Amino acid sequence: EHHLSHIGSAFFASGFDKAACLSIDGSGDFTTTMIGVGEGNEIKIIDSVDFPHSLGIYYTAFTQFLGFAHYGDEYKVMGMAPYGEPKYVNKLKDVVKLTSNGLFKLNLKYFRDARKGVISYGEDNIPKVAVMYSDYLVNMFGKPRDKNDPLEQFHKDMAASVQRMTEIVIFHILNHLQKTTGLSKVCIAGGVAQNSVANGKITGETAFKEVYIPSAGHDAGISMGAALYVQHHLLKFSRQPAIKSACTGSCYSNEEIKQILRDKKVAFEEIKDEPLFDKVTDCLIGGGVVGWFNGRAEFGPRPLGGRSIIADPRRTDAKEILNAKIKRRESFRPFAPSVLKEFTADFFEKHDEVPFMEKVFVIKPEKRTLIPAVTHVDGTGRLQTVDKEISSRYYGLIHNFYKKTGIPILLNTSFNENEPIVNHPEQALACFLRTDMDMLVMENILITKL
Repeated sequence: EHHLSHIGSAFFASGFDKAACLSIDGSGDFTTTMIGVGEGNEIKIIDSVDFPHSLGIYYTAFTQFLGFAHYGDEYKVMGMAPYGEPKYVNKLKDVVKLTSNGLFKLNLKYFRDARKGVISYGEDNIPKVAVMYSDYLVNMFGKPRDKNDPLEQFHKDMAASVQRMTEIVIFHILNHLQKTTGLSKVCIAGGVAQNSVANGKITGETAFKEVYIPSAGHDAGISMGAALYVQHHLLKFSRQPAIKSACTGSCYSNEEIKQILRDKKVAFEEIKDEPLFDKVTDCLIGGGVVGWFNGRAEFGPRPLGGRSIIADPRRTDAKEILNAKIKRRESFRPFAPSVLKEFTADFFEKHDEVPFMEKVFVIKPEKRTLIPAVTHVDGTGRLQTVDKEISSRYYGLIHNFYKKTGIPILLNTSFNENEPIVNHPEQALACFLRTDMDMLVMENILITKL
């Protein structure tokens, strides 16, 4: 079952012996939200919310209303929210209603008939999401933004309000779940669990002390979750250690990479780790942008030092450089900091392990001017804590940058240009050649532009 798989992907990977569990997304197997408890090898379900009452559908509907029509555009609303004020929360309380059993329901007047299709595919295989809001929502909130219309303050205030209402619902569910179970640990998965802004506030807004969210909290993660559920709940295998690495994908040796480059007649150098880190750091300090292709690819939507584009977080112009050279994306979307784990408390107001870039924390005010490229407009950053034992080469690169600059952080964004994250060396090379990236590092192989 969809939500059991989500919960399995979180609880059985968490290392917790006992924890409260929440799965929350658009919908799956006619359910949109499920709460329960994981203990040892078993998951017990407490309650659920059925389709069409869905926090994911609510968020998607307003994502469309704000002019972002593509499948998966919800993160743009989350990124735009800090530019606005949550002025419309009271109006949104008529759209999503909290219920006394610790869950919620939608006011279905604001949404189109749920019996009609949601997602279809054209000949280009790109998913198209049907408009989810109704004429009543338009009457109550105004004219929807066309994707080509300018972003006005109203749209930013709506984004802030939609995000705040989402957080209110999530914390309502979690507070009730905590009181019901009396537990201090919680495991969360589902598409809504990709809302890293809400995730970063959980320990402050609820009585939960520890939160585990897997690297692939969205629907890709149910593949692993289904397997973990069978392995533990059904077959009663012994519990395994906590999963703190997302690097489970494909990898390529130096020899394989060199052969690909020779076949394509691309010049390269092969350099050992420390001198390679020196060259990359010097390039970053000089304003360069580097493609970093290292080890196994990450499982999930976030770059974690396996397939990353990196830059100097100290530069006030880093966002402009990246968008001009490679990304060409909306100016309100932030870039993320990868920080050496032991320095997290020096730069962020919360100190926690964040291995999968799944939480947003407030950056200490006195540190914000030191890392402007990864400090969002509201003083936050969606961080990844880099552990030497888990990501040794990426840690080594950041540590080299730290030795030269005093800053134990790199700007990290996904290795792609309006496409899926690169996986194969040929894809990395193609992205490097068609953009203005300055360096490409694949394992110990270095390629530079002449």
